[in-house]
Amino acid sequence: MTATITRRRTGFHPLTVAEVARLCADAVAVTFDVPAELAEEFAFRPGQSLTLRRVVDGRDERRSYSICAAVGERLRIGVREVPDGLFSQWLVHQVRPGDEIEVRPPTGNFTPDLDTAAHHVLIAAGSGITPVLSIAASLLRNPDTAVTLLYGNRRTDTVMFADELADLKDRYPARLELVHVLSREPREAELFTGRLDAAKLHRICEVLLPVEEVAHWWLCGPFGMVTDAQDVLEDLGVPRHRVHQELFYVDELPPEPVRHEEPGFAGAASEVTIVLDGRATTLSLPRETPVLDGAQRFRPDLPFACKGGVCGTCRAKVVDGEVAMRRNFALEQSEVDAGFVLTCQSLPVTEKLTVDYDA
Repeated sequence: MTATITRRRTGFHPLTVAEVARLCADAVAVTFDVPAELAEEFAFRPGQSLTLRRVVDGRDERRSYSICAAVGERLRIGVREVPDGLFSQWLVHQVRPGDEIEVRPPTGNFTPDLDTAAHHVLIAAGSGITPVLSIAASLLRNPDTAVTLLYGNRRTDTVMFADELADLKDRYPARLELVHVLSREPREAELFTGRLDAAKLHRICEVLLPVEEVAHWWLCGPFGMVTDAQDVLEDLGVPRHRVHQELFYVDELPPEPVRHEEPGFAGAASEVTIVLDGRATTLSLPRETPVLDGAQRFRPDLPFACKGGVCGTCRAKVVDGEVAMRRNFALEQSEVDAGFVLTCQSLPVTEKLTVDYDA
């Protein structure tokens, strides 16, 4: 079962970069020094992420990156360069030890129960390995837990954390099954050559995995791989509550952006109460504008990163009223059923609405 995160979201803190380690040509791991007075705020669960902030040409730019360290280890994120990526190119090529970066404390619910012994299957592609490495290394500390990790990449030289994964396999040879699948480099076994698409995943499950014995499945990577894996597991009869996913990007275009309205807008509006860090703010917001966008004019401290419905940083609970969520690639169905929404994608529907970021 996904662990419940109860820590309140707080503001950004300047953290000093302790190390920048090259993982492959286009990826690095960035380790931060966390001062003792912030140790509790930055304590993390495996699978969580950090939001980083920098000001570029007067704009407040934010990006979310997954933590790639095992629980209790030094705070570290994995970053792969994205073409024309404002943040990723800076982190991969320019950031050096000693630099300061503004960082928000860890958030996210892509986190396993470490105490209950079980068999977990982790399926990742590309930079999706970042939170999966954290989850695998943390799970394996339980001597009665087993992990199967399927990791898809183009070639051997594009594999992030190759040495660490090999070390993990050496440390837990009987309880970690590590499978590399390469799409542009032949492997000895045909089963492990090609893309991690639906056909490949179905075949691997048939040959390698006793599906009925797996307690939880963790999927992380691009949209196509994650949805293919979800379809395969559904075909195999895996209950939805055992499947957890996190996306690194989505291929489809987001909904059309909604124009910000200045105070005095025309049209239908809702009375919206925002609760964050124990403080409630009530304001009138247009129903054609997402809650996050509308409320930021009054509460600039609201948490966000991607604003595309992918990272989950803006997650909050609707405790009164109703919203229409345009799309969701971050929350699990159990969270939606409990009333949680992505405020960057949520349009007010009712006359009164209360959204609690502290829930």
